[in-house]
Amino acid sequence: MPSDVVISVNHVSKAYTIWKDPAARLKHPMLQLAGGMFPFLRKKIEHHLNSLCSEFYALKDVSFEVKKGEAVGIIGRNGSGKSTLLQIIAGTLQPSSGSVTVNGRVAALLELGSGFNPEFTGRENVFLNASILGLTRKETEERFGKIEAFADIGEFINQPVKTYSSGMVVRLAFAVMAHVDADILIIDEALAVGDAIFVQKCMRFIREFQQKGILLFVSHDQGSIQNLCKTAIWLDHGLTRMIGSSKEIAEKYLQYTLQEIYGGDVKLHTTKDNTNKTSQDGIPPNDKNRAPFIDYEAKVTVKDNLDHAQGWQTGVAELLSIELRALDSTQEGVFIGGEKVQLVVKARAHQQLTHPIIGFTVRDRLGQELFGENTLPFTDSHQIVVEAGKEFLGEFVFQLPMLPNGQYALMASVANGTLYNHVQHHLLHDALILTVNSSKIRWGLVGISFDQVILKIAHE
Repeated sequence: MPSDVVISVNHVSKAYTIWKDPAARLKHPMLQLAGGMFPFLRKKIEHHLNSLCSEFYALKDVSFEVKKGEAVGIIGRNGSGKSTLLQIIAGTLQPSSGSVTVNGRVAALLELGSGFNPEFTGRENVFLNASILGLTRKETEERFGKIEAFADIGEFINQPVKTYSSGMVVRLAFAVMAHVDADILIIDEALAVGDAIFVQKCMRFIREFQQKGILLFVSHDQGSIQNLCKTAIWLDHGLTRMIGSSKEIAEKYLQYTLQEIYGGDVKLHTTKDNTNKTSQDGIPPNDKNRAPFIDYEAKVTVKDNLDHAQGWQTGVAELLSIELRALDSTQEGVFIGGEKVQLVVKARAHQQLTHPIIGFTVRDRLGQELFGENTLPFTDSHQIVVEAGKEFLGEFVFQLPMLPNGQYALMASVANGTLYNHVQHHLLHDALILTVNSSKIRWGLVGISFDQVILKIAHE
């Protein structure tokens, strides 16, 4: 294995035997014994053996490598094999075939409460879990104060774990994992049950850990996958469906899940495949509007990317154009943030739309949604029917936020239906690219205009 490869998964499969009924488990070894004793009956016995059980593959021929410093997200529907794969990498489960090579200490937060004895107190479970993860008792004693402070469960540390809430179990498990000097961190959906304050604490630790270690992260939250991971693996029914950039995989997975929801009545066709035309973070590399230096005045330049945007369509409706206009006087195509703007999205109906919807979302380079809106608030009180062949507009007037330096992508879509029951007939992920050059916005995802910032001595 190359020196820069820390995790190597080679043709790993995991099969489970599914028995026809409880009695079949007893019959099976007896018939195997009979087959060895009476060779002339072997074919008949083998046929009967096959009728007693079947094999279910939780994973089938999965292969990939993770190199030093990488963060890899794993996505897929429930039952796709995500947890099974992580358990095999963590060493708590053995594959039926194939091999896994791991160079380094692994700390895993898998199934809720795994590694904990519910009858033991939290304190006793800290020592138990830390020993499993490779710490000596002396090392655990030296770090116990920090572990207890990180978990922040108060006097419950001396109570049996069976009395804990699910959030308290996660707090204690993550606290141990954060203090064992691991090289590889594996997290499987566990943070979903944590409260906001604790999740923020965990995310700060994860970001710090990423500077030195490897992260394997399972989540159904596509924003978290894009935020934490550059690479993603999509598992489907135990098979590797796709490996690529987290942005690309998240977009493909969104289309797949919507297709599953819509069923056979609607077919989503991929509009374009520009995998080789996008950079690792998903922003087209041929953007010529990037300023060579940082200006001291905020500037937002907008580039029409409609012809290169990826997405899908059903053929029922089509996005035609997207334009961001300044309602205040300003240089054409350049915005400063804070001014009134109008976003106009034009579409055409190829079939009658009884409840048309046009919407948009602006995301940063990590896939985090910053703001967006749709026309439902208007059509809820002003029903509009668009006949086949007609063009229609979605117009949004708002104050453009002040954004930190970087590039942002506007996703636009046209749909038909209601808030809770609709079909996205044409969706484009990167329809507009907004490039921001400003030295004024330094903190946070969005900025505000400050009238005054001073420092002075009180009462002078």
